[in-house]
Order: sequence, then C-alpha cells, then structure tokens
Amino acid sequence: MLSGKQKRHLRALAHSLQPIFQVGKGGTNDQLIRHISEALERRELIKVSILNNNLDDPREIAEELAAGAGAELVQLIGRTIILYKESTEYKQIELP
Repeated sequence: MLSGKQKRHLRALAHSLQPIFQVGKGGTNDQLIRHISEALERRELIKVSILNNNLDDPREIAEELAAGAGAELVQLIGRTIILYKESTEYKQIELP
C-alpha cells in the first residue's frame, strides 16, 4: 500500500508520460492484463487510457487492471489510469 506522499511523488513522475495502453469497447481481458504486467516490470509506472466507446465504469476497470497485474492504483483522472508496480529487475524509481 502506498502512502499519500508516495502517491504524490508518483503522480508528479507520471505527469509527462503518455498512455501506452488503451482499453476499448472490448473491455479488459487476460491478454491486456498480461501486457500491462510486462510493461510494469520494465517501466514501473505507466498510464492507461480508457476510450470513449467503452461504457464500463472507469473505477471498475482501473481496479480490475491493478488487481490483475498486481499493481497499485496511483490515480484515476477521468479516463486515464496511472499504475505503479515495483520492478524486480529494472528498479528505477525510488519512493520517498
């Protein structure tokens, strides 16, 4: 579980990132979660955007992706999700 200070630090780092995954009208699936998990191992911090043609609740999608990838949900703003997972091999981010 991340503290408020750690989440604030991660939000600042994620500000300049572009979303690297999109959740479309098909919603989430095992393949998408596997790709997100692999990207988190490499990058530690990613953004995921939810397209407008997806009618599911963004909060549910964010929680499903975080749980499936074993990541922490840092923030959900509108239709953009920020996820963090500490990498075992490629550790780059030092949390306060």
